[in-house]
Amino acid sequence: MKKSVVLFGKGDLCIKAGEWFLASQEYELRCVVPVTPEPAWTSSLAGWARERRIHVVEDGRTESIPGATGDDWRADLAFSIFYDKIIKPWFIGKCGRILNLHNGPLPRYRGISPINWALKNGESEHGVTIHEITPGIDDGPILAQVKFSIYPEIDEVIEVYRRCLDFGWLLFEKTVPRLDRIKARPQDESRALYYDKDDSLRLGDRKGFTRVQSI
Repeated sequence: MKKSVVLFGKGDLCIKAGEWFLASQEYELRCVVPVTPEPAWTSSLAGWARERRIHVVEDGRTESIPGATGDDWRADLAFSIFYDKIIKPWFIGKCGRILNLHNGPLPRYRGISPINWALKNGESEHGVTIHEITPGIDDGPILAQVKFSIYPEIDEVIEVYRRCLDFGWLLFEKTVPRLDRIKARPQDESRALYYDKDDSLRLGDRKGFTRVQSI
């Protein structure tokens, strides 16, 4: 019997993961929960799912997943790729495993805009992490991680974001087939670094995908 999957998120990498689950002999993609409203600058997860007759949770809320609030509802796996809402404990408890792909080298750069902050802070290295979702923010045990070089003096956020998509896909396809054999490791709280929405005012010219070029 195939394992049931709920896919959360947005954009090209999330769609690529959805295609992987559709082709898998081990998993059955039950539904997708898109970010709402979906951003115009990337491909539509909801549109992709509708074309393939996969159920779309149109309002992007866990409470609206068919049957999810019932006592008997369970999912073997929930996977989040750039989903923008905090998933609540009641839903976490209904998943055999619930994972997130984060555009940062956890425990550093938890929270929002991890790429922007890494460039703002002059880092020479960034990364992508797959970790377990907990009631906290990006603080769950790590299953897999890849790190790569970045160049704050020349890199724009959009360039590092695209690199994250490439490395994120590599991490996904090498990790998910091994989930039953991987033991997650706790994050080192002494190295944790977190930014929230209120911190964004300090990003300056790193707030957007590209810096404003002076004439």
